[in-house]
Amino acid sequence: MNFTYPTKVLFNCTKCGLCCGDTEQKNRRILLLESEATNISAQTHQPRQAFTTVLRDRAPYSYEMKKTSQGKCLFLKDNNCAIYSHRPLICIFYPFELKFLQEKDTYSFEFTPECPEIGKGRKLFKKDFEKLFALAKEKLC
Repeated sequence: MNFTYPTKVLFNCTKCGLCCGDTEQKNRRILLLESEATNISAQTHQPRQAFTTVLRDRAPYSYEMKKTSQGKCLFLKDNNCAIYSHRPLICIFYPFELKFLQEKDTYSFEFTPECPEIGKGRKLFKKDFEKLFALAKEKLC
């Protein structure tokens, strides 16, 4: 499988927490695979229904993370992710997203300019995106 990626992008996560909740411009949806919800449930000793809602017709995602009344992920505590080592793929990827371009029969990494750290930090290389791509293949296949 082939993929394209942004070749001149700088990024370094500073854990600002913007990606963990709604903003004025965006209603954030934190989607989870079945395996991710199961893993988080096991790690937190909470039933899935305590932190997710069931999704219909949104394959490969089965659940959506519930949010606080302030529109933040339930697991965001003092701007830190309480499930960081078990966070969903969608969180690992942010501010990048992997899209399948059917007309080109390839995948493409795109990024959102809403992240304040895009354009800052270190330059990302193909090997960085290869790691993300391998993780996506592992979790989605």
